[in-house]
Amino acid sequence: MISSAKTAADRFKEQFGYAPSGVWSAPGRVNLIGEHTDYNEGFVLPFAIDRRTYAAVSKRSDQVARIASAFSGEVVEFEISEIQRDTVFDWSAYPLGVAWSLIQSGAKPQGFDLYVDSNVPVGAGLSSSAAIECSVALALNELWESGFSRSVLAKVGQLAENEIVGAPTGIMDQTASLFGQVDHAVFLDCRTLDAKATPLSLKEHGLEIVVMDTRVAHRLTDGGYATRRQSCEEAAEIMGVTSLRDVTVESLEASRNLLEDVVYKRARHVVTENERVKKTVELLSSSGPKSIGQLMNESHASMRDDFQISITELDVAVETAISEGAVGARMTGGGFGGAAIALIEKAKLASLTTAVLDKFRDQGFEKPEIFTVTADEGAKREI
Repeated sequence: MISSAKTAADRFKEQFGYAPSGVWSAPGRVNLIGEHTDYNEGFVLPFAIDRRTYAAVSKRSDQVARIASAFSGEVVEFEISEIQRDTVFDWSAYPLGVAWSLIQSGAKPQGFDLYVDSNVPVGAGLSSSAAIECSVALALNELWESGFSRSVLAKVGQLAENEIVGAPTGIMDQTASLFGQVDHAVFLDCRTLDAKATPLSLKEHGLEIVVMDTRVAHRLTDGGYATRRQSCEEAAEIMGVTSLRDVTVESLEASRNLLEDVVYKRARHVVTENERVKKTVELLSSSGPKSIGQLMNESHASMRDDFQISITELDVAVETAISEGAVGARMTGGGFGGAAIALIEKAKLASLTTAVLDKFRDQGFEKPEIFTVTADEGAKREI
């Protein structure tokens, strides 16, 4: 069954025996460029996509949270006061973490029933986690009458992911999910949290964003993400700055002999990636989306060689897309699996799809899921 606000409401009623107070939704996101720069207080350029998570919610008269979903047969039941990292597990950690995080931010809690449905692919680097967090945060913010702004709700989602889920992520995903606009990316300064809508203008240039999901699921709670973050923090400390945001290409090169080779490479990715994000925003404004391909390609090479978070499947997807005439292509998301994206003319979409499927089959990889996405609006109340 296709995920929608109505199906979420219907399934809520089937599960709990009464109609929900409302249904809220939030989108996943594609990061056009700017990977692993967010927790370094740098720049990112994601956009909300037309794949959404739906949260059907009602308040209860006690302090119990009951959570069900389309992707799990069990109903998780929890006293809200007992939520902490070592008591919640699997997918329920995301909505329960949001409830916990809202309370840390000053919300007055009340029990709730929740049913979650989603068509955001899990483990594909499209931030299915932030889509859950933001839909639930928007719902509870309204039902608990907390009155928090979307900027605060983005921090709520990040805190939930950091402290309850245990993933040391930045704030990019939640910001994209909450502040997305149709046909726009979100240019986010992760230090000031200043978010500006940046027109993509893909349709008028005959372009599509293609997602090539390798079906290799990644887990940001595994050690690879954390060790990359530690290397970035080590580089910043050695260079005497609060974060790599304050490092230029020139100052990094001047300090190269102070850094171990791996730490230097990790830092070089972040520093050059920040520059690529800013240049992409400039080019989108001055020259249009067909001018950003080389920056996308360079971004992927940097993640493959310096940050070392790509995998063979992602590299094959990117290389095949470029050989089929894509404007540009790169892996997107935290890495170690997930998806790559390609910016390509609509007329070349079919040949790209066929070529990637053939290449994956020939190399014995799992069949990838290939689909287009458009820049969509952010989190909202549906019903």
